[in-house]
Amino acid sequence: MNTMHWKTRTMKISTMRNTFKPHRLLPVCLSLLLLLTAGCTQKQNEKPHGATGKPSIVSLAPSLTEMIFAIGAGDQLVGRTTACDWPAAAAKVPVAGSFGRPSLEVLAAMHPDLVVDVDLADEEMGKKISALGIQRESISCKSPDDIPAALRRLGKLTGHTREADSLALSISEGLALFKNSANARKNKKSVYLEIWDDPFWTGGNGSYTSSLIAYAGGSNIGDVVEKDYFEISQEWVIEQSPQVIACMYMAKESSAAAKLMNRTGWSSIAAIRNRQVYDRLDNSLFLRPGPRVLEGIKQLQRMIYPEESAVR
Repeated sequence: MNTMHWKTRTMKISTMRNTFKPHRLLPVCLSLLLLLTAGCTQKQNEKPHGATGKPSIVSLAPSLTEMIFAIGAGDQLVGRTTACDWPAAAAKVPVAGSFGRPSLEVLAAMHPDLVVDVDLADEEMGKKISALGIQRESISCKSPDDIPAALRRLGKLTGHTREADSLALSISEGLALFKNSANARKNKKSVYLEIWDDPFWTGGNGSYTSSLIAYAGGSNIGDVVEKDYFEISQEWVIEQSPQVIACMYMAKESSAAAKLMNRTGWSSIAAIRNRQVYDRLDNSLFLRPGPRVLEGIKQLQRMIYPEESAVR
């Protein structure tokens, strides 16, 4: 299941417990001592760079990893999270921790020039990263409209401003075309994105998924709730009777769409009657703000209005 869902589903961050392990303390102390000693040789305002003349980077978010590769800075990436699975080249980059939860030991050993994140599970970790003498930048993307600015910022940080500006402009222009097309629609189909089915979760008003649906020309049934992501009941979905349903997960035994269409009491829903229920989707396109945003919107548009794709 996508990491974004897990973060939003819990909505709470558990208290981290510190455990004292003497056999692991000595290597960490030595690493920190070496880093602090090395830091004394640099001028305070001097930006550190790797062997390529550009900063080495650790990305703590899948969306940022995608952006880094998209602007041509993939060779500067020396660390990533376990959730960073695209592009394929990302798999060759060493792991520095999980999404929002980096390993301080690993970061100290890697000693990158720059760490980028969207949100850390424990903000105290950000202070600890800075204490290692590593530059940390937090780049948040909550809507498709935030992506161009995030790309441009990464371009400046990595030394790839030309590539980043070009991609940012392309995405901005693409979003504008989708927005104009969506605004011209008079009868927009209602859409239900089922992010998880145990319990049932969907995106509300202001969520990234809601923005994608809007750009694709649909109307998100979750917009009646002023939350990013929230738990719902089956009765509520049946009452809304969405015209399109997309499952953002994989079922274990059968297809998620087939399982959904056979749910008790769901046969009256418009999407099931008209067989507009979809699954086996690359949920990273729909749940992860990144450089493939236009591709995600296009796929949603084809799902919502398949009759238009057939005519073209």
